[in-house]
Amino acid sequence: MTAPFVAHDPRGNIRPFPDQAALDREYQEYEHANGLAPASHDRGSAIKRRMVSLSTIEAVLVSNYLVKGWLSANGFSMLYGPSNAGKTFVALDLAMHVAAGEPWRDCKVAGGPVLYIAAEGGCGVLNRLAAFKREHPNMATAPFHLLPIGVDLHGSDDTTAIADLLREMRPVLVVVDTLARSIGDGDENTAKDAAIFVKNCDVIREATGAHVMVVHHTGKDEERGARGSSALRAAVDTEILVSASHTISSKKQRDMVAPFDLHFTLRSVTLGEDEDGDPVTSAVVDPTETPAPVRKPLTGKDEVAMSALIAALAEHGRTNMGEDYPAGVAVVSLEDWRDACDKRELTTGASPSAARTAFKRAKDRLLELNHVRGFNNYFWRVQTDD
Repeated sequence: MTAPFVAHDPRGNIRPFPDQAALDREYQEYEHANGLAPASHDRGSAIKRRMVSLSTIEAVLVSNYLVKGWLSANGFSMLYGPSNAGKTFVALDLAMHVAAGEPWRDCKVAGGPVLYIAAEGGCGVLNRLAAFKREHPNMATAPFHLLPIGVDLHGSDDTTAIADLLREMRPVLVVVDTLARSIGDGDENTAKDAAIFVKNCDVIREATGAHVMVVHHTGKDEERGARGSSALRAAVDTEILVSASHTISSKKQRDMVAPFDLHFTLRSVTLGEDEDGDPVTSAVVDPTETPAPVRKPLTGKDEVAMSALIAALAEHGRTNMGEDYPAGVAVVSLEDWRDACDKRELTTGASPSAARTAFKRAKDRLLELNHVRGFNNYFWRVQTDD
């Protein structure tokens, strides 16, 4: 994959370039403007221009981004998630902001034309874009182009046709939604077919200078990442997970620090009525704040140890122990808590050492889960607003 790179420009300065074609064009324009004889543009000359001596290397302070902190210009990314998580809504939302040159979730955008290949087609994507236009009229005329047909990026015909079509458009972003509908006869689970798909995405990138984003699915367990061959994950610069909990997470960044998670909700938008008078709806992405963490119910020995702490606090709890303890909150000694656990048979082991071990494990577990806090061998329950 050809990533953005730095090279000597015709004036001898080291600068970032999105691709080799951009560097070659600048040399040609410089030669023409200054009446110089055209230099050789064979492969050897191109390689020579890419060579950089150590003595001339300085820090590159120019950000080469498409969406700052998330996507690089002329890069290759994968946005993936489980079915019905909202990944296409997120991809469309991001793509529309790029096309309009509007900040996406407060991140700066290097905007420009966008091609969105909706390989699954259907009216769904049309209604989603109609809903976006209705809710964001300031972006309704953005240079966003939809291709609502299936394409085969495992073969060369469609790849060449798309690359040729886009040479004049010069898009900054091409979205392929989804990989499964765009790999043709290829098998996403084999490294060979995944590599062919990646190579064809690179053909489009190199012909246009665009960032290519592929929308993909997870397997049964979203924590294990995108399904299919690991060759795809190895090739991308950026991985973005859209989870079932409506969280947008950066799972891989080749050259950037991973940004903080983002959160969203899908808000229903009524577009009109069908021929039977029933409402036709779609949805748009609305940003939300980080949700409060949801604690899982305690089970097993954790639950027994917590019930013992509650009983010990009721019987032996003390308040206002000093500035090292929460004001107005009851605390209890380690001994009183352990005695309450013994009464509730936290362990079936007969020896005192077994009981001590079981109590220590339960105590440490509750501290780790932030259900309990302690200081100097006194403990208290964590309140919901702590």
